Amino acid sequence: MTQMSVADAIRTRRTVRHYLPDPVAAQDIDTLTELAMEAPSSWNLQDRSVVVVTDPAVREGLVWATGGQPQPQEAPVTLVFVAEPHAWKNDRTDIFDLARRNHAWNDEFIAGFAAASTEFQQGLAERDLLREYAVKDAMIAATYVMLAATELGLATSPMNGWDEAKVKKVIGIADRDDLAIALLVSVGHPAETRRHPGRRASDRNVFRDTFAGPRPESGN
Repeated sequence: MTQMSVADAIRTRRTVRHYLPDPVAAQDIDTLTELAMEAPSSWNLQDRSVVVVTDPAVREGLVWATGGQPQPQEAPVTLVFVAEPHAWKNDRTDIFDLARRNHAWNDEFIAGFAAASTEFQQGLAERDLLREYAVKDAMIAATYVMLAATELGLATSPMNGWDEAKVKKVIGIADRDDLAIALLVSVGHPAETRRHPGRRASDRNVFRDTFAGPRPESGN
């Protein structure tokens, strides 16, 4: 099988809402979660996690949490991306040790990096932006998963329109105010073919140096 390019995955990926009951191979799930963790992370905090939901009872809970959307009910796998806004407060010795073993960072860099990243996160906390930054990291990881799934011949749907408190209850973190739900992504074999609706010409949304897009139209 010819390997799909990243460009092809981007152009051929479509959001699929209906799925066949066929299971997703365990190896494919492992590949997707491994690649999700390869996504960029601000200050390499790795402040995002993935909950792999395959249990029918938990999937039914996600149907409830998403207001009855079909994806968690039909897709054999739903990935819940959890943002960890306070991860910077935790011990990061394992991250620094791995970077040292990989000859990516030396001790001098680690010392400076640790101090600078902590100062940066403290600044975010003062501006109430910790959640926003962690959600960004989780969303990047989710994007990696969707493209990787396309290469594997699987379909996905990035899901919005869910109740965060309900999702947290379903996956066992109802009492964790320090965590946030970033995105739900269903994964499975498509039961429908979705045609590309098209995108606006790039000159409508791509600019040079300064933004030149239209202002919102005023309402009545």
